[in-house]
Amino acid sequence: MLKHRVITAAVGVPLIILAIWFGKPWPWFTILIAAAALAGTYEFYHMADFDRREPLIYLGLLWALALVLSPYYRNHDILPIVISGAMLVSLIALLRYPSREQAFRNWAWTIAGAFYVGWMLSYWLNLRGLDDGQNWVYLAMFTTFANDTAAFFIGRAKGKHRLAPTISPSKTWEGAVGGLLSSIAAAVVIATILNRLSLQLGQIPPFTFKYWQIMLLGFLVSLFAQLGDLVESLLKRNMGVKESGNLLPGHGGILDRFDSLIFVGAIVYYYVIWAII
Repeated sequence: MLKHRVITAAVGVPLIILAIWFGKPWPWFTILIAAAALAGTYEFYHMADFDRREPLIYLGLLWALALVLSPYYRNHDILPIVISGAMLVSLIALLRYPSREQAFRNWAWTIAGAFYVGWMLSYWLNLRGLDDGQNWVYLAMFTTFANDTAAFFIGRAKGKHRLAPTISPSKTWEGAVGGLLSSIAAAVVIATILNRLSLQLGQIPPFTFKYWQIMLLGFLVSLFAQLGDLVESLLKRNMGVKESGNLLPGHGGILDRFDSLIFVGAIVYYYVIWAII
């Protein structure tokens, strides 16, 4: 399993780096996030066990795609129209359901999947659209990966005290603290590298920051990455599944790999526009 994790990371990380770098003017990063949103939403519905028999899944996937692409809406009135239209169409569709007892349950899961995956991942596109957005995305995403990697290996090597045994028995306080410290250190190192690269490439203005801001950002990234991981673990436990899918060897499904990124994009986006810009 560890071998598969390493191979998947060796292939996936360079692709992510290139997608972020060529996010403008080519839409490779947008395509990456949109594909992750569609795959993650489908896995969400698959775990809810209605993907093969409920027509609402197609509406949910379209809704998730519309939400994840919402940062590109030039007219701010379009998003409320998308949300209202999807609500109306899906509620009307309930009237045609043969199984009335499951209708509202599946409708609620449809909404939850579209917002949990599609809406939350849209913040990565919002972040990429900021000034220095490329650098902020690199910083947020790879700090998250550093947190996940450190929490995994430190938890396996030193973990003795369970963090949330009823949700995810394998997670430990030792792993959580290791991930937190590694996240702060990684944020400082990554930010320093990005600063020097921006100076060498002649970016105007260069990528500048205060180190206390980056350390606080590393703390927030670790906190919300681990919360995102626990939320997805709770979802899988409620659904009685071990993994959300099998698309990524060694990692499971898209949600198993992107769960820690679900909340991070939003937190970093608001941190940047409220505390830094």
